[in-house]
Amino acid sequence: MSVLVTGGAGYIGAHMLLALEDAGEAAVALDNLSTGARWLAPESAAFVEADVGDEAALLKTFAEHDVKEVIHFAGSILVPESIRHPLDYYSNNTANTLRLLNACVTAGVKRFIFSSTASVYGTPERTPISEDAPIRSITPYGASMAMSERILEDAAAAHGVSFVTLRYFNVAGADPQGRAGEIGKPTHLIKAAAQIALGLRQESLQIYGGDYPTPDGSAIRDYVHVNDLAQAHMAALERVRGQGGAITLNCGYGRGYSVYEVVDAFRRVTGAEMPYEVGPRRAGDPPQLIADNAAIRTVLDWRPRYDDIDFIVETAIEWERRLAARQDKSKHVSSV
Repeated sequence: MSVLVTGGAGYIGAHMLLALEDAGEAAVALDNLSTGARWLAPESAAFVEADVGDEAALLKTFAEHDVKEVIHFAGSILVPESIRHPLDYYSNNTANTLRLLNACVTAGVKRFIFSSTASVYGTPERTPISEDAPIRSITPYGASMAMSERILEDAAAAHGVSFVTLRYFNVAGADPQGRAGEIGKPTHLIKAAAQIALGLRQESLQIYGGDYPTPDGSAIRDYVHVNDLAQAHMAALERVRGQGGAITLNCGYGRGYSVYEVVDAFRRVTGAEMPYEVGPRRAGDPPQLIADNAAIRTVLDWRPRYDDIDFIVETAIEWERRLAARQDKSKHVSSV
């Protein structure tokens, strides 16, 4: 029996596979490698290169690897990009989740964990945000995920699927053992800042908006370490195997840091100043997103280990150092 992890060659999916490996679980990674990298997925997991919307490939994978549970990460996640290319997001997120669920129903796979996002809340009226807050997505990304949540709820009710949906907040950091981390272009604050701190990018950090209604004027986010997020999914897996049912939970630490406070964390960790420039706000960025995490702590008994912004920054910097060394080695080998 195996657990299928979609997007298993990506940032969060790779950490999920490591958590399954550490727990002695058999896993299969499915990824089309459009943004992921084959080497990022641990060798202990079987690997299938396929699109999550390819129902024939999914059914073949379910049968060949005796898949009984799915943990779904595959999708597009960049807010600004979703505003520029909304149809791509509805296709890659919503339509592909529909196809994945259809394959699950066909194959009799009845345990499902969906990695969703706090973006479904849009600009919340209250903070911290509880799970019963209104769903008012302000971007195609958030809307595509909210639609996927509804499709999952309806499929579960009709076909007896047990599921946990985890609405995660701002995922950051890297595996403390250096086995995985974020790759690709630096589209998120902490990855971009880590590259600047190491001198890998000769530019100032771009801060989008210094006039938000927050104490220092910059946007506030609830940063959750990627390993803690993976462990939340492990706890969700235990729930669908045991108690079953259907539930949606926030995954965050219940505290927020402003952009300037993250910059301060880099200063503490590196002992150097972080050059930055303040520009206009980006469309789709609410002033603050902080999780009310009482439910996940109670329902899943989730106890995060890495609730420390300095530690998150340290692991992000160390990963960028390892990644740069890997890329340098690759360039040297290819030039020989």
